[in-house]
Amino acid sequence: MNPFMLAWRRVRAEPLRLALAVAGVAIVGALLLTMLLLARGLEVSFAHLLESTGYDVRITATAALPSLGAPIPDASPVAAVVRTLPEVSEATPVAFGVARVRHGKGRRSVGLIGGERVARGEWEVARGRPARAPDEVLVNEALAKLLRLEAGSSLALEPGSDGAAASALPAVMLRVTGIAAFPFDATNDLTARVAYETLCEKLTTSRRDDADMILVASRAGVSSERTVEAIRARFPALRPISNQEMMRELRLRDFSYFRQVASALAMISTFFAFLLVATLLSASVGRRLGEVAALRAIGLSRARVAVDLFVEALLLVGAGGVLAIPLGLLLARVLDDILRSMPTIPARVHFFVLEPLPMLLHVMLLLAAGLLAAAWPVMLAVRAPIAATLRSEVVS
Repeated sequence: MNPFMLAWRRVRAEPLRLALAVAGVAIVGALLLTMLLLARGLEVSFAHLLESTGYDVRITATAALPSLGAPIPDASPVAAVVRTLPEVSEATPVAFGVARVRHGKGRRSVGLIGGERVARGEWEVARGRPARAPDEVLVNEALAKLLRLEAGSSLALEPGSDGAAASALPAVMLRVTGIAAFPFDATNDLTARVAYETLCEKLTTSRRDDADMILVASRAGVSSERTVEAIRARFPALRPISNQEMMRELRLRDFSYFRQVASALAMISTFFAFLLVATLLSASVGRRLGEVAALRAIGLSRARVAVDLFVEALLLVGAGGVLAIPLGLLLARVLDDILRSMPTIPARVHFFVLEPLPMLLHVMLLLAAGLLAAAWPVMLAVRAPIAATLRSEVVS
């Protein structure tokens, strides 16, 4: 009888033990898979989000994130010069601000994105069309639902975050052209995209042509690193950064916490899987030492006994590991929904992303835990003295 059939008959003879073992490995394996998905999920998801905008280089005045550092003065002439570079296909200044809208008896704050009327993949229009004129505006779903806006509706924006001077500016009447999904919006964010000149000239008093960043798209066949070098040579005082370089900085600064926590929990899960399988096999071998000794007495080699026990461990780990995959994916989805509900987290960012690498690591770690856990029971079985073990079995 081959080792797999023999191991299957052994584990099937004790259905309760089999069920508990598979359930334990499945639970530990699900936690392991969830942590492996978390280790790289946020990083991968954010990288996809950056690429989805259609721009591969961002220019800022300082190393701070856009809107948190100093703006780029005279951004329109700078963007015009950047467009003339042979490496650049498109460059557009972007500014951020806050306005207010009347809602009921009060006012609500609305985040503003001011950009040129032509953009790449920076938004997805769900209904209507993109804004093409200075008096037109795109709104997100949350703002449209709050104020019951549709394409063709009018929207009054009141400057609302630049202090008393800003509050003295008159409201700006804009026509809604569509409902759009902006990539970095959180679930409950109220966001409107207006023309760059509308934001700078009518909705703020602190800026005239000051952009928080300039979005740059490289020409086809030109690497983003080459584009960064060309911009840096032309404007040494500014800070161009590619998506890849930004992700490297975020990986070291912001994503390292999730990676470290996930890696630690993954190692703990692997250790628990090792302890679980080792305990089950040790107890099983302890009860069957007489059987093992009898098999060796009739000519079964130590190598064959070791193979049988290793195969038994692989059956338990394999069955539990297969069940761990859907259970882990379900757990990851539940945890992802909880984490994404936090404020300021973009709705399109995910903490758990299914990738081939975490799945491969999941299989390898469970397999390694099972084989290592079987090492001690196998050693006990193959080193047990045949005569003494059989005598003890008969006497007992």
